[in-house]
This record gives sequence, C-alpha cells and structure tokens, in this order.
Amino acid sequence: MKTQKLALYTGVAAIVIAAGATTLAIQANEPTPSTASVARDGKAGPTITIYKSPSCGCCQSWVEHLEANGFETKTIDTSNINEVKQSNGVPREMASCHTALIGDVVIEGHVPAADILAYLENPQFNTVGLSVPGMVQGSPGMETGRKDDYQVIAFRANGQQSVFREYTAY
Repeated sequence: MKTQKLALYTGVAAIVIAAGATTLAIQANEPTPSTASVARDGKAGPTITIYKSPSCGCCQSWVEHLEANGFETKTIDTSNINEVKQSNGVPREMASCHTALIGDVVIEGHVPAADILAYLENPQFNTVGLSVPGMVQGSPGMETGRKDDYQVIAFRANGQQSVFREYTAY
C-alpha cells in the first residue's frame, strides 16, 4: 500500500512539475512590449513626474525632450527643490536643477530619455536612480551649441556611484 501511495504521489508531482515547466516555457516565448519599444512606437510610454523651479527654462526643454521620446510627463513647479532631492535620496554631488520620479526611480538632471528607458529595462542592483550632475552644455534641455563631455551616473542610497553611460565627442 505504501508503495502504491508513493508511486501515486510521485506521478502527481511529475505532472505538476511538467505542467509548470510547460507554462513557463510558453510564457517565455510570448513577446511582451518593453518600455523602450512602447515609447519608440509612439504609444504611451512611462509616466514621469518632474519637480522643477517655475522659472527654469532648461527644465522645460528637458520635459519637451522626454515628451518627444514617448514619456507621459507631469510637471510640478516648486520653490523648494532641495527638499524634493533630500526626501528622494539624491546626494549633494549628484544634484542638478530638477528631480524626476518614475515610481521609486529617481532621475536627477538632464538624463537622456534613451538612458532612462535603458535603465528601466535593466535597472542596476540597489540603485536609487540616474543623474547627470550639474548643468552640462549639450545634454538634453541644455542644447546651446556647445557640447561638453558628460557622464550619466547610477547612484545608490549608500553614496556609491557608477558610470551608466558616457558621452564624449557626440
């Protein structure tokens, strides 16, 4: 009797495992639209909330850059942008003129839309978000005719940073 129950349980377990594996295989082969492809196809892309000074023109230019690249934007003018940065874990050395949020991901400064999409598709472990520190000439929203080299930095809550993308001679 014990042998028959063991055989029955083993058979049922094998069926359950096979069904689960088949379901996973089917799901793995189903195409799912990525955030980047959705934005490139002109459909609604990710929603991003931008906190900025009401008088900052370059911030508005960056918002327009995002919209041109498929983002749904919500702009909030604030006279206390530093409070927004502090409450969202932006280190002082990563600061720029505006702070944006996509869910719990922080985007600080003039980060190119393509880099935001790439980060959202494959976020780096334990990072808060991305930053282009300062006000870099030539970065999106800062197109003045001059193009300075710059880096997009992934930053962590513990202060660690790594280069996500680098722009030189672009």
